[in-house]
Amino acid sequence: MDILSIIVITLFLAIILNLILKKIQISSIVGYILTGTVIGYFMGFSKITQDELAHIAEFGIVFLMFTIGLEFSLHHLKQMKKEVFVFGGLQVVLVSSFFGFVAHHFFGIDVKTSIILGAALSLSSTAIVLKILNENGDIHRPYGRNSVGILIFQDLAVIPILIMITIFTDTTSSLGELVKNTLISGAIVLVILYFMGKFVLEKLLAIVTDSKSEELFIGTILLLVLSSALLAHMFDFSYSLGAFIAGMLIAETKYKYQIEADLVPFRDILLGLFFITVGMQVNIDFVTSNFVMIVALTVGILFFKLLLIFGLISIFNIPKRAFKTALTLAQVGEFSFAVLALAASSNLLTNEVHQMLLSSIIISLIFTSIALKYVRQFSDIFFIKKSELLEEPIVSAEISNHIVVCGYSMLGQKIVKKLKQQDITYIAIEHDRNHVKRGHDVGDVVFFGNAASKTMLNSVGIKNALAVIIAIDNDEKVRLITESIKAIDPNIQVVVKISHQAQIDDLIDLDVKNFVNENEIVAGELIKKATTCAIQH
Repeated sequence: MDILSIIVITLFLAIILNLILKKIQISSIVGYILTGTVIGYFMGFSKITQDELAHIAEFGIVFLMFTIGLEFSLHHLKQMKKEVFVFGGLQVVLVSSFFGFVAHHFFGIDVKTSIILGAALSLSSTAIVLKILNENGDIHRPYGRNSVGILIFQDLAVIPILIMITIFTDTTSSLGELVKNTLISGAIVLVILYFMGKFVLEKLLAIVTDSKSEELFIGTILLLVLSSALLAHMFDFSYSLGAFIAGMLIAETKYKYQIEADLVPFRDILLGLFFITVGMQVNIDFVTSNFVMIVALTVGILFFKLLLIFGLISIFNIPKRAFKTALTLAQVGEFSFAVLALAASSNLLTNEVHQMLLSSIIISLIFTSIALKYVRQFSDIFFIKKSELLEEPIVSAEISNHIVVCGYSMLGQKIVKKLKQQDITYIAIEHDRNHVKRGHDVGDVVFFGNAASKTMLNSVGIKNALAVIIAIDNDEKVRLITESIKAIDPNIQVVVKISHQAQIDDLIDLDVKNFVNENEIVAGELIKKATTCAIQH
């Protein structure tokens, strides 16, 4: 079968499966994995084809790590230091130690492999958990705050876990020498990327932005991500490490949100491909012949991970909140696939153990996709007492009851000035770098980005906004922005400045009811002034 036929069949199957799974509230990640399993089994891809696809798919994890780096700022660390470093650090150590101990003492697996297995099973699914917490609004809640903090630490822990596998598989050098070389190489990579970020990055992005070319901007971001990944790889680190550091360097710039919005399509497509390649590794014959053992292993992992996290968080929080946090993080995450794949390719895992764990992780992801939708109902069964009031929200939930202003040209600036005079919280979005700089110079809250991007809109808390004011003259852009807002939530109130009836007709299908006709207002003011002059005369 030719490659185009394979691509068409794969896309068709992925879309059909995800449409079905969407109806029963299961994550698209599961759909991609099942797609890979089906096409891998029935089309019989060779090992060479799978390896080639896996190399491409690895960049899904690279772009995921880059976008995580974009969210990883010192401000968020300071705000969530307890959840990230205390809860997250203790969770990874506790769960890794427990499963590593069990693997070595009860299943007779060697020490190095047991350590890797324990570390892999300590990780949870960032992609699924954050998506569902955002959708149901629970990222605002205390248990959501705990979960996000632990996930941030887990994402950071992936880097040393991958480095640890490299150290374990290098038999030519002593441990001390490997650690020394790793630290030296790491320092060199950090220094190079830091100076590139400090002296080159912002200037380069400014020049590209001034060109007003969207494709050049996206191309530049892809260049930055891939070149950072390549630099890390040249020093024997994972591609993901370089991408993560690059994301952190860009996190403090004004381009952060626009970059994140532009990269989401690339990231999601490559992540989808990554999970398809994971599914291709599943041996259906092995699963059917070992189904009972796989289910038992999955139940054991979920139960003990839930129990360990519950016990840990209960030390610091009320039991009900601890239970919800534990239920949220009980599954095994997408980064575990990457860890196990590297361990298997490095001959640290046998094919049988790898297959057993792959199958168990997939079942745990299916469980999470369903359980997270009903986490409050589950907790109410065991704990009658209500949780405390919401704490200060985090990351995407930092702001609510605010006005989002799309456009910060002359009209947008005047709107922001009026909002400030009335002590109304606001966030402005502007795609012109010069306008953004002018806003920063006067202390206004202006983000550089495309207001028609759903990711950009979600980044400024669009779901929690009182209303959105579109202060842009371009009719086509007004339409695109309105479509994106209504796609996120059709109940969001949108206020649009217009100058003629045709603009109202263009937006009528989007259920926009709030229009301000500039010509009518100007006409009214002119008449008011003229009549005042007549009276004075």
